[in-house]
Amino acid sequence: MYAIVEIAGQQFKVEKDQKVFVNRLSVEEGEAVSFDNVLLLGDGDKVTVGAPAINGAQVGAKVLKHLKGDKVIVFKKKRRKGYRVKNGHRQSLTEIVIENIVASGAKPAAKAEKKAAPAKKEAPKAASKKSTAKADDLKKIEGAGPKAAEALVNAGYETFAKVAKAKPEELSAVLSEASSRLAHIVTDTWPKQAALAADGKWDELKELQDRLDGGIEK
Repeated sequence: MYAIVEIAGQQFKVEKDQKVFVNRLSVEEGEAVSFDNVLLLGDGDKVTVGAPAINGAQVGAKVLKHLKGDKVIVFKKKRRKGYRVKNGHRQSLTEIVIENIVASGAKPAAKAEKKAAPAKKEAPKAASKKSTAKADDLKKIEGAGPKAAEALVNAGYETFAKVAKAKPEELSAVLSEASSRLAHIVTDTWPKQAALAADGKWDELKELQDRLDGGIEK
């Protein structure tokens, strides 16, 4: 049996005992993880296609290790402008091994996101009371790009102080609901980074960010 499943914003064709490298997951090494967004199941000549996902289907896996991919060089140049920028990037990855594929009757895996849902519903109300307040530049948090920062602001976490008081799993739930492409972002150190930014401790924040590896403190 094989399955096509969405994991951290990417689609993979997987089979039992197969090892897969996916975008970094917010799960500790050695822990089990499951994925409900199964788009297709194949068992011999029988193929089941979801609309878009198959109800009750689930892929179970175990996190083997976190690592970084090979360095990719990004070079930008503008002719006759004297503009040249060269940057290197190493994608944060997680290696998992597929332990089982369930065709039907599986229990929902996203329990953490369901618990965080009430807080997300209340957040916009708090934000509406202070709609005139200026949002902080949340992109100064390592790992928070423009889309992630926009998702946090829309969910009511528009200041460093509010992000500092949030739990990492709450922030991860906000990103996952905003877009599947943001689901892989590791938010473990975001409250700590935001607390330093809120207190204006920029030097300490830079020191912390220099120690980060894929969003995780070394």
